[in-house]
Amino acid sequence: MKFNFHKNHQLLFGFVFYGFVALSIIIAIIPAINLNDIPPIEGSRPMNTNELNGLNVYVSEGCLYCHTQQVRPLASDQVFGRPSAPGDYAYLKPLDDLRMTPAVLGSERTGPDLSNIGNRQPSETWHYIHLYNPRAVVKSSIMQAYPWLFEIKDDIDPDDYVVSLPPDVAPRNGVVVAKQDAKDLVAYLLYLRQTPIKAGNSVASRGKGTVPKEFNQGEKLYNSSCASCHQQKGEGIPGAFPPLVNSSVVNSDNADEHIKIVLFGLKGKVINGVQYASEMPPLGGNLSDTEISQIINYERTSWGNKGKTISPDDVKRIREAGK
Repeated sequence: MKFNFHKNHQLLFGFVFYGFVALSIIIAIIPAINLNDIPPIEGSRPMNTNELNGLNVYVSEGCLYCHTQQVRPLASDQVFGRPSAPGDYAYLKPLDDLRMTPAVLGSERTGPDLSNIGNRQPSETWHYIHLYNPRAVVKSSIMQAYPWLFEIKDDIDPDDYVVSLPPDVAPRNGVVVAKQDAKDLVAYLLYLRQTPIKAGNSVASRGKGTVPKEFNQGEKLYNSSCASCHQQKGEGIPGAFPPLVNSSVVNSDNADEHIKIVLFGLKGKVINGVQYASEMPPLGGNLSDTEISQIINYERTSWGNKGKTISPDDVKRIREAGK
């Protein structure tokens, strides 16, 4: 046999073919097999049926082209959560027998990272509004709307989820009801919650008050944890999320109620004669006493508000009393 690629075409073809097979095994197949041995992070759980269906919707609607699910160990990424770890993806599996595991890590960040969106934005009402009309909750958003995930109905059924929309985006007639794909997609987005790692990283230590320096500012904390609902200038969204501007709770000399709401959340309260369907999620599980006090003081001294400021000890007192 002549080992001459220029004259022995069979040798050339065989070298290329088997070389491709060998490289595929080394670069793709063996690492993929090893990934199955990575244990999930303690405290995490696999997706249920609705969440798995939501992942299918997430992929089919192309969400992974604009959103990543990988938080890098960089200061600029800390707003999205702790740095991602292999165990975060242990429950990510092929969608079915014919489709491979979706590449949800992504490479483009046209929109924010979603690794921890379930903790950063736990309001399902917000997610439904955001899918129906992103500009209704984020005025500068360039995300496309997904109206086909909803339907407008005059008569609603007992199992229908009616989306509470601001008047300027609500239909003139009827109400907006979420289809099953929308419900599943929101379930998947709320599933995306980073589980704290017990090692000494920023997430595990935040409850102890040792947070990165850049988090020690009320405005940054407000923008990352509160602004998506209450808006950047505290004006809220009519009919969906109450305003903080000129709020009697925010401007009160006694900040106890304000602290309780931020720590433990709020649901079903009529505010200035308006019944808000959305639930204020508790932030006490994710933020330290210092961080909570910084957010509250920012809210009580911004946009014309003149509420009495508080200290971390005030938050600690309310937290311990609530326990």
